Amino acid sequence: MRRIKFSIIAVLLLYCYQLKAQETITLSLDSAVNYAIHHNKTLINSKYAIDKSTEKIKEAISQGLPQINTSLDYTNFLGAEVSLQLNPSAPPAVIEFNPTSNFTATASQLVFNGNYYVGIQLSKLAKNLTEQSYQKDELNVKEQTTQAYYMVLASERILNTLKENKANAQMMYEKTRNLANAGIIEETDAKKLSIMVTSIDNALKSTERQVELGYNLLRLQLGLETDQIIKLSSNLDEIARQNIVHSISTEPFNIQNNHDFKLVTIQGEITKKGIDMARASYLPTLATFYSYTEKIKKPAFDISPKHVLGLTLNIPVFSGGQRRSQLNQAKIDFNINQNTKEQLAEQLTLQERQLEYNYKNLFEQYLTQKENIEIAKEVLDKMNLKYGQGVVSSLELTSANSDYLTAESNYINIMLQLLNAELALRKINSKL
Repeated sequence: MRRIKFSIIAVLLLYCYQLKAQETITLSLDSAVNYAIHHNKTLINSKYAIDKSTEKIKEAISQGLPQINTSLDYTNFLGAEVSLQLNPSAPPAVIEFNPTSNFTATASQLVFNGNYYVGIQLSKLAKNLTEQSYQKDELNVKEQTTQAYYMVLASERILNTLKENKANAQMMYEKTRNLANAGIIEETDAKKLSIMVTSIDNALKSTERQVELGYNLLRLQLGLETDQIIKLSSNLDEIARQNIVHSISTEPFNIQNNHDFKLVTIQGEITKKGIDMARASYLPTLATFYSYTEKIKKPAFDISPKHVLGLTLNIPVFSGGQRRSQLNQAKIDFNINQNTKEQLAEQLTLQERQLEYNYKNLFEQYLTQKENIEIAKEVLDKMNLKYGQGVVSSLELTSANSDYLTAESNYINIMLQLLNAELALRKINSKL
């Protein structure tokens, strides 16, 4: 009976889970990006890395705080004894080693250590580096989510065009086939239109697979299950009107806002602290300690005190050149970072100029393709009308239809490339 109840509960839970998985999530472009920021697996790991770096700072600070340790020991000498001959004429004195047991509490406090203070500063810089890495990961997720969103909208736009085109071509084909069956026109005209319908159908299936691929990429960025249904509420033309402009902003490129440059800058600060760390190894270390011992089982002869207080001063004198070598390596690392920073600045400046150049070229192509699609659509509409009147042949209609589909595909592709180029420009300026 219990097994039956358990099986029923398991089935109900599975059913509820499936219903939840099948719920449709409607997302605009902005809401998709915000959803990705909170649920993307890469960003979640980056947040964990920030939490870990916070604990690393606490760990570094704790090394300079009072340290208290306790211990409990028991020693049995298994009946061992020692003889002392103090007087040759007298019998030796026999001292037995009785079992001993001690409870010891020790407190220590670091008073001065150069590496300790530099280590805390390095831990804080490491956290800054982790936070900056998160900002970079967030920027990448925003870009990749937006690109996947663009891809789905563009593919669905082409898919809808193909569906409309197929319906129109199918209607023309059926009319032509009926006329051919009646012997009014040649059978070859119907066959030519049949080939056109088949070609459109093949393109339709290919685009459907492209749409599904786009949705899968979007689900991956959003951190959703593979079977989660998504509905996109933003419109591609509206996005294009908002983001595609006639001229690029004349605001100069500020490399200080770039996340890659910020990362290299923080790494430079870390390498500079590495020099301070190497220099601090030349300084002495001073620590104080206090120890209390409670003798649970005392030996027969005991003169050790219960309370001990002391200082320890460790002065580095000679290390065979090891510390000098470590200091030189730290200086070399700093020089490497400065050279890398200069090189990155040059690369980012050239990259920003190239992105702006690509954007302007794509914008010019976009305007051209926008005119081409309007002309191709007008030509196709006239060809459909003339074909119905018997003025043009099926070959001319097929050619006009092919030109329209090519113009539509080129227009959507250029629009997609232009949106991605504009996205890349905003990313390099950290304005996503």
